[in-house]
Amino acid sequence: MTKKIIVSAKEIFNLPFEMKVNAFAEKSEHVPEIDPTYKFDPETTKAILIGFMHNRRVMIQGYHGTGKSTHIEQVAARLNWPCIRVNLDSQISRIDLLGKDAIVLKDGKQITEFKPGILPYALEHPVALVFDEYDAGRPEVMFVIQRILEAQGKLTLLDQNRVIKPHEDFRLFATANTIGLGDTSGLYHGTQPINQGQMDRWNIVTTLNYLDEKAEEEIVFAKFPKLSAAEKKTISQMIKLADLSRQSFMSGDISTVMSPRTVITWAENMFLFEDVEQAFKLSFLNKCDDAEKPVIREFYQRCFGDEAIARLGS
Repeated sequence: MTKKIIVSAKEIFNLPFEMKVNAFAEKSEHVPEIDPTYKFDPETTKAILIGFMHNRRVMIQGYHGTGKSTHIEQVAARLNWPCIRVNLDSQISRIDLLGKDAIVLKDGKQITEFKPGILPYALEHPVALVFDEYDAGRPEVMFVIQRILEAQGKLTLLDQNRVIKPHEDFRLFATANTIGLGDTSGLYHGTQPINQGQMDRWNIVTTLNYLDEKAEEEIVFAKFPKLSAAEKKTISQMIKLADLSRQSFMSGDISTVMSPRTVITWAENMFLFEDVEQAFKLSFLNKCDDAEKPVIREFYQRCFGDEAIARLGS
């Protein structure tokens, strides 16, 4: 069993508060790679750390592109805690989670053998299991998950007449665009209301919003450490445009939003194509609905000026 140590959250995550948390001494399989430029949101990080430290079930809610899943992964990476992400899209079934009988070859003979799904595996190992798009899960899948939401929730495999007791270092997290009440905005098709009995079993529900402009600048500048003053100014304008798109998205005026990931992609393409306008088209504008492009072009004009919008085209 991997040795555990106690680390300082203030030192590792550069947070404005002190907390001693458990971590593993060595990196093992399924531990995410560390992104040294990642910027942690203090409130969200504290919620995740309490989840790791005290075995609390933590759900992170927020708009897409805010970095909900990445936040959990980057905390796990710095704690050397194995982390497995499962996207609860409409194709995930009970069998995928629990396992199924499969025909295997053993000693030259075909036999039927039970192959466990991701849930039995995670429960029996020191793993942080993250359910992405939690509010898009199928009802029969959600009831399977409900069994393990209790802190000491055991999983019963009826086909195997076996009860699985969770490993002491098993942890459970989830991310969602809505808060279990369904999508009333029309922005997240495929999501659905979550049984309130199940929502009650999540010990901590926190919200992660988009970064402010200054914090996002720090992240993007860190990704490109050799920027000139002119390039820094251009990226600041790009982030301002992204912020305008997010405000418009949250008010329901447009359906496509620029995430921090999109801004970084735009910056990368700007250096590859040596053209900020062309990079903008390829990174974001071409993804937008034609009816919404005039609004996006107006944002571009506000941030880059009349001459830039003329080059961007109609």
